[in-house]
Amino acid sequence: MSTNNNRYISNLTRDTYALVLAGGRGSRLHELTDWRAKPALYFGGKFRIIDFPLSNCINSGIRNVGVLTQYKSHSLIRHLVRGWGHFKKELGESIEILPASQRFSEDWYQGTADAVFQNIDIVRDELPKYVIILSGDHIYKMDYGPMLAQHVESGAKMTVSCMSVPITEAKGAFGVLSVDENNRVTDFTEKPENPSPLHDDPEYCLASMGNYVFDTDFLFEHLERDASTSDSAHDFGKDIIPSIIDKHKVLAFDFRKSAKNDAYWRDVGTLDSFWDANMELVAPIPELNLYDKTWPIWTYQEQLPPAKFVWEEEDRRGEALNSVVSGGCIISGATLRRSICFSNVRVKSYSVVEEAVVLPNVEIGRRCRIKKAIIDRGCNIPDDMIIGIDHEKDKARGFRVSSGGVVLVTREMLEKL
Repeated sequence: MSTNNNRYISNLTRDTYALVLAGGRGSRLHELTDWRAKPALYFGGKFRIIDFPLSNCINSGIRNVGVLTQYKSHSLIRHLVRGWGHFKKELGESIEILPASQRFSEDWYQGTADAVFQNIDIVRDELPKYVIILSGDHIYKMDYGPMLAQHVESGAKMTVSCMSVPITEAKGAFGVLSVDENNRVTDFTEKPENPSPLHDDPEYCLASMGNYVFDTDFLFEHLERDASTSDSAHDFGKDIIPSIIDKHKVLAFDFRKSAKNDAYWRDVGTLDSFWDANMELVAPIPELNLYDKTWPIWTYQEQLPPAKFVWEEEDRRGEALNSVVSGGCIISGATLRRSICFSNVRVKSYSVVEEAVVLPNVEIGRRCRIKKAIIDRGCNIPDDMIIGIDHEKDKARGFRVSSGGVVLVTREMLEKL
């Protein structure tokens, strides 16, 4: 990319205000989101999901960001204050928390479009030329600069980032687009049961990533119109996009073509997809490179001692094989295989943990066997417990077993034993 083009894109990003939609519950994650919003959910050994869109903004040069929160937002807000509260408004940068506060009505946020509308005065005060609206609950690395450049150069009023995904994954889960030969959006259906396939590949469709670029005045006009429509769900996918594609120029931005070999994007909205995405990270060369110094993922983390592995006896050896282990962990005479341990995890002697995602502050007792499981924050697994080997016994204990065979264990489940 040329210097002039870099400067051109940096001017665009400076004229852009980002809004991250981070109020969703993530009901398909079941008990994992009983006490936290989905964007606050842990991922990858030390991060939270919200860190990915925020890091994308900072790395792309977008330094004015609002995070819209609603559902059980305490842990999310605490994370944002600790990890993302150091930006200086005097330097033209800020990450502001925008909780539902009934600014324009007596209701809380009624949909994604209503969430933005209820903060329209805050966005207006920033005087941006463009507004980029981002989903706060996906795992991906994306430079928003090329999408902004395409939006401006094409003269579009709105641009939708998208990528091709298998129809089986998109069914009932993603908004699906149809485009013409010029990438103009001709149809948009929110979470269809029968997604429209691509012309050249009937097994794939074009799915929205939940990221949109708008000309600011155009966005405000249509948010105000939508707010006055009584039968609207006040949602971008259900209402705003379908209402404008016939009369206005709405273009698709193909993330896969733009990012080429780095087009990684995961919707971790189910227990199986959350487990899968974490498990991908233990590969020798994972698709998602968290060690990329040119595109760092920023987060807040407690200052902790390094991970520790102790005992080297024939039947009692502390070891981790093809695993990710974070600070503060002690693996004491136990074995980890293809697992991820977040901060402050303790695994005691003679235990074997395989294909598990172990969230922070978990203690696993002696002689435990755990396989293909998600262990929620703060769990204390008693000695001799077996998880993930016999699913009928898991269900009898009150643990949740997903359709893909992933066992979820939470503190509340353990307290009932």
